[in-house]
Amino acid sequence: MLRDLHQKLVNKEISAKELVGQYLGKIKKTDDKIGAYLSVFEKKALAQAEEVDKKIQAGKKINFLEGIPYACKDNILIEGERSTCGSKILENYLAPYDAVVIEKLNNAGAVCLGKTNMDEFAMGSSCETSAFKKTRNPHDSERVPGGSSGGSAAAVASGQCVFSLGSDTGGSIRQPAAFCGVVGFKPTYGRVSRYGLVALASSLDQIGPLTSSVEDAAMVFAAIGGFDEKDSTSLTESMENFGPLFSPGLKDLKIGVPKEYFEQGVDKKIKEKVKAAIKKMEDLGAKVDEVSLPHTKYALACYYIILPSEACANLARYDGIRYGYSVNAPKNLLDTYLESRASGFGPEVKRRIMLGTYALSAGYYDAYYKKAQKVRTKVIEDFKKAFEKFDLLVTPTTPTVAFKLGEKIQDPLAMYMSDILTVPVNIAGLPALSLPCGFIGKLPVGLQIIGDYYNEKKLLEGAWAYEAADKN
Repeated sequence: MLRDLHQKLVNKEISAKELVGQYLGKIKKTDDKIGAYLSVFEKKALAQAEEVDKKIQAGKKINFLEGIPYACKDNILIEGERSTCGSKILENYLAPYDAVVIEKLNNAGAVCLGKTNMDEFAMGSSCETSAFKKTRNPHDSERVPGGSSGGSAAAVASGQCVFSLGSDTGGSIRQPAAFCGVVGFKPTYGRVSRYGLVALASSLDQIGPLTSSVEDAAMVFAAIGGFDEKDSTSLTESMENFGPLFSPGLKDLKIGVPKEYFEQGVDKKIKEKVKAAIKKMEDLGAKVDEVSLPHTKYALACYYIILPSEACANLARYDGIRYGYSVNAPKNLLDTYLESRASGFGPEVKRRIMLGTYALSAGYYDAYYKKAQKVRTKVIEDFKKAFEKFDLLVTPTTPTVAFKLGEKIQDPLAMYMSDILTVPVNIAGLPALSLPCGFIGKLPVGLQIIGDYYNEKKLLEGAWAYEAADKN
């Protein structure tokens, strides 16, 4: 889609202002039903588009993202705009600066349409924990879009933007991409700057794109990736040149199929769709074999020790004093802390803060947090061993298709299980992508492709080859 829209702009078949106007019109027409956006920047977006049109009229060359409308998850800062993280505690917070990814997209000339809804502080798998609204799946309005980047996925799936940005801590880009039938890409940890991303779990968080095609994901990634001196975890390894095109074909590519990802808990029809996709890859020339990742079964438990531990430390800054929500007329300083946090945070955030505080407390640190970090090392070792033999690993993205609104919101454990197939990738810091591989009824099924560290190019090329063959 990106390449086609770029060509239309270059050929003056459509102006940037007309293009942006079409997407703004789609938001006005459909978002009451979907609820993808928390805020829309109509005047600013049209003004940006006019600047692109002036450049085109002057005969100047424009790059692939110039004039292209996109949406941004509401935990990524945009200067002067509200950045709520889907939480009452940041309801009126105005960002004082742009996140690095926003700076890069501004420099590329992309046009931001607005901020998308999300689970509160990215804690959730359904986009139902937002303090402001529930987002609905464009394929079935009675079902969730996934989370926590549910608004970003729904915006792309419903045609309300060309691409969007999300953040992935345990599958929060890939899981909603699977539920909404779009492409969701999580790069290697540190490949995209986290400067300006409101932290959930700092050793797990990663920004990435949601798009309608693998090629679009590669082009957006090429624009936002690269070393950033402001992010202490940013990778210094140079970015490969992706370009707008890939050579199709999977000939001689070695693909591993982790048997643990097809065990109890994964819907039978999901397994059938994913196995059919793997067979198609084999028909395209890939060499497919089973592989074991024995510590996968411990990854979810490990994740739900590490994430709450890091989250409770990161969220300690929301104290009702420095910024964000603060109660009126507190009795004393302690009341300010307690009442502001009690009324500002929602139930899921409080739950994870308490879990993290417990895991880090004296007498329990060694038993829980330290042990979880040891398990994390074992998960990483499993993946490293697998990539000695295979180029890519292929699995289902989710154990089920999108579930109904309200179905799991009162059952935290059932909700956490939604991420069981995506969490290991974040634990290890690997790149991974979800793309559609069919439907069960009218609900999309996601295929997860996992790559080796820093090898996004091979991952994207493999995904693109499958996608191209699947459309034919």
